[in-house]
Amino acid sequence: MVVLAGLNAPAAISYAQRTYRAYSIERPGYKARFGHWSLLDVPEKFRVNAIHAALLHTGKVLLIAGSGNVERQFAAKTFKTVLWDPVKNSFKLIPTPDDLFCAGHAQLPGGRLLVAGGTARYEILQDKVERAAGPMLVRNEDPDVRRSIPRGTVFRAPDGTAYRSVRAFTLPPAMKHTVPERKAKGRKKTEVVVTASEARTFVQAVQKGPGQVRDRPAQYRIEGLRGPDARNVYGLAQAMTMDKQDYQGLDVAYEFDPLSERYVPVDPMAESRWYPTLVTLEDGRVLAVSGLDDVGRIIEGKNEIFDPRTRTWSKGPDRYFPTYPALFLTRGGKLFYSGSNAGYGPADKGRVPGLWDVHRNTFAPVPGLEDPDLLETSASVLLPPAQDQKVMVLGGGGVGESARSTPRTAVADLKTRAARPRFRGGPDLPQGTRYLSSVILPDDTVFTTGGSVDYRGKNDSDIRKAQFYSPKRNTFRPAADPAVARNYHSSALLLPDGRVATFGSDPLYADRDNTRTGTFEQRVEIYTPPYLYRTSRPALEDGPTELRRGSTATFGVWSAGRIATARLIRPSAVTHTTDVEQRSVALPVDQHGRKLRLSVPKDPTLVPRGWYMLFVSDRRGTPSVAKWVHVP
Repeated sequence: MVVLAGLNAPAAISYAQRTYRAYSIERPGYKARFGHWSLLDVPEKFRVNAIHAALLHTGKVLLIAGSGNVERQFAAKTFKTVLWDPVKNSFKLIPTPDDLFCAGHAQLPGGRLLVAGGTARYEILQDKVERAAGPMLVRNEDPDVRRSIPRGTVFRAPDGTAYRSVRAFTLPPAMKHTVPERKAKGRKKTEVVVTASEARTFVQAVQKGPGQVRDRPAQYRIEGLRGPDARNVYGLAQAMTMDKQDYQGLDVAYEFDPLSERYVPVDPMAESRWYPTLVTLEDGRVLAVSGLDDVGRIIEGKNEIFDPRTRTWSKGPDRYFPTYPALFLTRGGKLFYSGSNAGYGPADKGRVPGLWDVHRNTFAPVPGLEDPDLLETSASVLLPPAQDQKVMVLGGGGVGESARSTPRTAVADLKTRAARPRFRGGPDLPQGTRYLSSVILPDDTVFTTGGSVDYRGKNDSDIRKAQFYSPKRNTFRPAADPAVARNYHSSALLLPDGRVATFGSDPLYADRDNTRTGTFEQRVEIYTPPYLYRTSRPALEDGPTELRRGSTATFGVWSAGRIATARLIRPSAVTHTTDVEQRSVALPVDQHGRKLRLSVPKDPTLVPRGWYMLFVSDRRGTPSVAKWVHVP
């Protein structure tokens, strides 16, 4: 009996610890100090692999999965989006027209969400490659014929080796124009010049095996074309290899309409993009940056701008960045690149933080960052209030599947005029952290949660911790621990009632020994901060829905004490730890009894056009439920 008791002692102690913890975290005093987590009851029909999360001005949350990083769903064209109403706790499946997995997104001035890019083809790792493949440039020299090239079209090399196109595409007619007249042997002559049209595609060998590899440039004829057609339309390729084949992007773009709750197609991009960042500019237009193109190559600096008035794209300033770069609109209209990114691209290119003047297309590096080689999968946030112009970088890891990670945080002060902007070290996270979620709260703190030490949670390295960062004190303090671990493909955002919702996670493995394949985390967990466990909270009553920059507005307010602060918080649109939308703008407060007068800054680079959550907080930092307001 003594031996049996000794053997069972560890299990008994562990059970006792779990029981005591479960009791402790439900105590009012614990909640008032650390907050509380709860799991959302999501009906099975609406559980999705939430790759993207965006808060809409209707108060609902759009969860975009697309194919959800599941290749069989991609092959079956099963693309999913779910709309969640946090107030009613209701869900709705939204028809999803394309695979928007790994697209980019931004809030538009009118309240729609722009979603651009996505997945045209899944990657094939090198040890799984069975067919030689590569990009091909297809030309049409016929000025009178537009060519539709179907998927599966066969291109033959000079030695007869056959390769098939993986998707359909269209070749416009060649361009025909005349050059100025000139004299030739005493007579005037008009010369007609034809410039071939071009389209890019990706082809793979019809036959399996390394015998289909080609290491030299060649011209490829299109099977089935004869005579002049065969001479006018052909393919050009540098090589066909058995190398890894990366994900390939889409050129599609949609606006999600929160009122009709549907995707509305708009003009496609000039470039196909997978893993792009979309960032709002001072005039309400949206800049699309980086991504993998339609043949799986990282885009070499070709950026483009979406105009929400015309719903069309135009060329933007050329500048190279790794995929999903964290770009923040700053005062004066420059974009600050914090260095945070989601990978893809060489380790020695486009990784330096700095200020990008998109009008002059100049870039000024911002120095002082510790561990600059550990910025991949780091988090970045424009600290509250936005008037302070400080951007924080938190954690991060090495390039690719590196096991390295860092607990480093650092703050770039972009407001300083005495010297060049630079990073200053902040307090360390509890441990090296990748994939950290960071959410701005109405009390001017930043709530951070989740992440993992190793790449995609390898070696059972998920971090079940959360904490608050105070920009004023430059310190962290602990929050309650989440029940659900979250790493790659996880996200978090602020809800209008002041809570934080967390979604997703895509671990590579399910065990410490890295032997069992991980499964996507579909549970949704909600965090209720300590400020919501106080006896009362302020309430915004009557007031305008539209706030013009540079003007004042009066709201009715109820509060047990005086209102101390008012904040305009732009709703999140987050994926891959990248959320360049969220920002908190301080509004000066003038209270007279039950009336509250608020002044809106007039700077469009501080308050971009669009919808915002208006929170007011008392002297203890207890916020109201947000009122939605529009800045035209």
